[in-house]
Amino acid sequence: MKKPVVALVGRPNVGKSTLFNRLVGTKIAIIEDIPGITRDRIYGDVKFGDYAFHLIDTGGIDISAEKFNDEIKIQAEIAIEEADVIVFVVDAKEGITTNDLVVKDMLLKANKKVIVAINKIDSKLAKDNIYDFYELGFDNYINISSEQNEGIYELLMEITSGFNEVEEEDNDIIKFSVIGRPNVGKSSLVNAILNEERVIVSPIAGTTRDAIDTPFTYHNEKFVVIDTAGMRKKGRIYETVEKYSLLRSMKAIDRSDVCLLVIDAQTGIIEHDKHIAGYAIEAGKPIIIVVNKWDVIEDKDEQMKKFTKDIRNNFQFMPYAPIVYLSAKTRKRLHTLMPQVIKVYQNSTKFIATNLINDCIKDAYNLNLPPSYKGKRLKIYFCNQVAIKPPTFNMQVNSKGLVHFSYQRYLENKIRESFDFEGTPIVIQFKNKGEEKL
Repeated sequence: MKKPVVALVGRPNVGKSTLFNRLVGTKIAIIEDIPGITRDRIYGDVKFGDYAFHLIDTGGIDISAEKFNDEIKIQAEIAIEEADVIVFVVDAKEGITTNDLVVKDMLLKANKKVIVAINKIDSKLAKDNIYDFYELGFDNYINISSEQNEGIYELLMEITSGFNEVEEEDNDIIKFSVIGRPNVGKSSLVNAILNEERVIVSPIAGTTRDAIDTPFTYHNEKFVVIDTAGMRKKGRIYETVEKYSLLRSMKAIDRSDVCLLVIDAQTGIIEHDKHIAGYAIEAGKPIIIVVNKWDVIEDKDEQMKKFTKDIRNNFQFMPYAPIVYLSAKTRKRLHTLMPQVIKVYQNSTKFIATNLINDCIKDAYNLNLPPSYKGKRLKIYFCNQVAIKPPTFNMQVNSKGLVHFSYQRYLENKIRESFDFEGTPIVIQFKNKGEEKL
């Protein structure tokens, strides 16, 4: 499913972040207790009725700063370029400012759908300024108060009014995306897989402009490989805002059955690699870590041990992800990749019989009883699998409030010991006895 992208743009202190949190609400993507995954995100997923979309928050554009704040301006430009809908947030309490006019000029050039969200209408000063904003020259205006939750429903109605219905995907074809930060060799890897130059390859970060879907056949099975874009516009490389390459990765992740996270063997692991991986895990997608450019590494056996240890330390939140070492350039070890893609996909669609999963959980429970809390102990009455992609298990318990995170992890590990779920996340849902199963 392709999710539209909505960007929040405006000058500083107009309430963009408050609006972002209001729209994303409790659905904001945060991985708890996972080292290396930032909680200060500029991305979120919004669900509204039958619609879902990505939401981007941008830094405030301020020409009165000591310098024109080029990085923030570039971030806003990238967000505008990527967005299907732009929400231009203004402050009704202060009225139109010079910075608002600067943002207006940027948006008029973009030729995108723009909704002017006139924020802080709950202020006593707002009524004197609201109508001034109609001079900005856009078609859509919504009065809101992010703080008071006023006008948010109307804003969401306007945002989603032009969205198309969800596109049907061919579920018989395995789709896998090649994700990662710019210049790790994603397009080179796609070319190596396809064994032909269908995608432009360049050593300059940001060559690929959009996600490119390419069908191909491997051992008489149909696949689609999705190459994701770096960050380039009008010949300029946005090295200082590399995090925006996350956006295109997110868009590709949504449509994928499997994600290949490509890491550069030369530069090693950086924080951005973990951010991208985090989104794939949050989306419930199987993931394979692909260490590319392995041809330039000397003493490969020793370095592979060290690199594997480094990966496991940095990606502790997905110890089940297989690691593939290869060189897209020389095609060495490339043959090890596609079998892994097939395997982790099959694992993500695996369905365990109810009697088998119950035996597994019963044995795990008796082997290691959960700790008691205020004289009460967690009891697990029944377990069954209720979904695939990712495999999802319901456990009926006496009180889900007694479930400790460490014990949930213990149960997951026991499931993985009994059944091969390599490469795919699994979800465990605890339900009080008698509660609706799903």
